[in-house]
Amino acid sequence: MNPISRRTVAAAALVVLGAGALTACGNRTSDTAAASAESCVDTSGDTIKIGSLHSLSGTMAISERTVRDSVALAVEQINADGGVMGKQIETVVEDGASDPAVFAEKAQKLITSDCVAAIFGGWTSSSRKAMLPVVEDANALLYYPVQYEGLESSPNIFYTGATTNQQIVPGLEYLKEQGVESMYLVGSDYVFPQTANRVIKAWAEANDVEILGEDYTPLGSTDFSTIVNKVRTADPDAVFNTLNGDSNVAFFREYTNAGLTAENTPVISVSIAEEEVQGIGAANIEGQLTSWNYYQTIDSPENTSFVEAFKAKYGDDRVTSDPMEAAYTSLFLWKNTVEKAGSFDVAEIQENAGGVSFDAPEGTVTINGDNNHISKTALVGEIRPDGLIYEVWSSGEPIEPDPFLEGYDWAGDLSGN
Repeated sequence: MNPISRRTVAAAALVVLGAGALTACGNRTSDTAAASAESCVDTSGDTIKIGSLHSLSGTMAISERTVRDSVALAVEQINADGGVMGKQIETVVEDGASDPAVFAEKAQKLITSDCVAAIFGGWTSSSRKAMLPVVEDANALLYYPVQYEGLESSPNIFYTGATTNQQIVPGLEYLKEQGVESMYLVGSDYVFPQTANRVIKAWAEANDVEILGEDYTPLGSTDFSTIVNKVRTADPDAVFNTLNGDSNVAFFREYTNAGLTAENTPVISVSIAEEEVQGIGAANIEGQLTSWNYYQTIDSPENTSFVEAFKAKYGDDRVTSDPMEAAYTSLFLWKNTVEKAGSFDVAEIQENAGGVSFDAPEGTVTINGDNNHISKTALVGEIRPDGLIYEVWSSGEPIEPDPFLEGYDWAGDLSGN
């Protein structure tokens, strides 16, 4: 029997219909039906298919194209090393087009028409929630590579990005250590920022940090004059930024034009990595902070090899980033789990996933068999003039995933349990 917690987001299909809706936790009622779903995965030949599903167009393409590229690099390396259980990986690439409904449609196609053994992709929580009922009903597998708001656990999803206690909470604790006593919250108007800010406000109340304002804007928004003026008027000690996609370009350019800087009003972001810095322009974001689990500047043999391989394949001007590293890592975790199980069968993979590790560019990561998340070291970094991010704080060791924040007294009312 799969040891993972069966708590999932029962209202996932409804959540994605309205931007800004919050997560809801519930008990799945169709596990038996999902477990008996027929699979069309063909393991009889010399190849095995996987799906690569990312936004290659639309507002999220600025972030997701590089994730597509890192999946391709991992596939190339695994194939060169003999494949998975002796089978070469064949990748079916689809475009989610920055639209949750398209992600659901393409996930269904990959599972039922292309007969892939697993899907690797998604970025926004809305895209993940759109795919969640699809993979559960088909008893298929999704490897989701991006940090997210937590409060979710599915036996059919492996979460290789950070959950809240591995990114947002460490970022908040760092700000507190720096003397921050007030914050302003700015985010895109959809699931992740809204739910993340519920967590931030609960933490702030417990830590005597004042929230001076909270504003959301639709994905793809480019007019930030009003929000930036409100931030300047409120004069917080720091801004916590959960904007996603190319909205960050417009936000930070307006922020700089308004005379707000890392020195007088620092911003900590959880969706800006090296790729986004290139789009924003280092001059517009120099000195600002990020909270992640990986930076290109990590000094380790594994990361050096990874960065060199990525640049050799895609060009010296390309950068590596946290989500694409997590996606790269997810391919190797899938491979290692399949080979531990000795099978591509979903139930066998679920049964054997706990304890599977990989010496990733970010450091050694291990799958937690109770919730399908992985252990990750938390890092706070500063954006420098060269456009790269440099560590200024580290948790020092991997943090075990706690997606429902069960280890935090202040988070008791968040999960709805």
